[in-house]
Amino acid sequence: MASSADTGHGPETDSVDEATPARLSQRTALLVIGLIGAIALGFALGFLARLPLEDSGTPVPEAGSVDVGFAQDMSVHHSQAVEMSAIALANATDPAVRSLAYDILTTQQNQLGQMQGWLALWDQPALPSGGYMGWMESEHSDGHTHGTAENTHMESMSKMPGMASSEDMAALRQATGPAVDVLYLQLMLRHHQGGLPMMEYAAQHASEDAVRSLAQTMVDTQQSEATVMTNMLTAKGAAPLPMN
Repeated sequence: MASSADTGHGPETDSVDEATPARLSQRTALLVIGLIGAIALGFALGFLARLPLEDSGTPVPEAGSVDVGFAQDMSVHHSQAVEMSAIALANATDPAVRSLAYDILTTQQNQLGQMQGWLALWDQPALPSGGYMGWMESEHSDGHTHGTAENTHMESMSKMPGMASSEDMAALRQATGPAVDVLYLQLMLRHHQGGLPMMEYAAQHASEDAVRSLAQTMVDTQQSEATVMTNMLTAKGAAPLPMN
């Protein structure tokens, strides 16, 4: 968890209402610069992770594989988490919530860059062209993955579990005061919980070591963050949202 010193939210900036326009502009500029740096770093890490495989001549993942499907779907999933966290970082009143939002934003933006770097190197589209999660095998398949589109997959979904709706996002943007803190925690907790099955599946079944490693890192990080958010909601007298 980043400290207030790490995030730039010291005592003099804890109150959003007291922030001057110049200070808010500076904070926005620093955030944009940080995001650009995170994207570049993530893309570079994705490229470097592929170098050993390029040298060994190992075939790159194909369309429909766990690796490609996970990178595409999780890019969409992470993009919304980054957007929600940017809103909370700008508008939340609780310094602990802003600190959490900063951690999630920077971590997931970096991971997004890694996944987009892989997709570019694999010559695959940055985003899925059809439904979501079709790369995850059905419970009734033989349980083996071969990294190709010929596998028995579960039916593609039009929406990933845990994703916030357009109405949810509008409500978060329009919320003010402590309501921002609670709604962000509720939406992000559900978002983490909804994405967990994809991460766990990729950590077990992706063909690339780098993909399995990143997916497991996501599992560990987001389970820890989910516990933190659950405790924060309890302290604020609020309950988690049901899965959508």
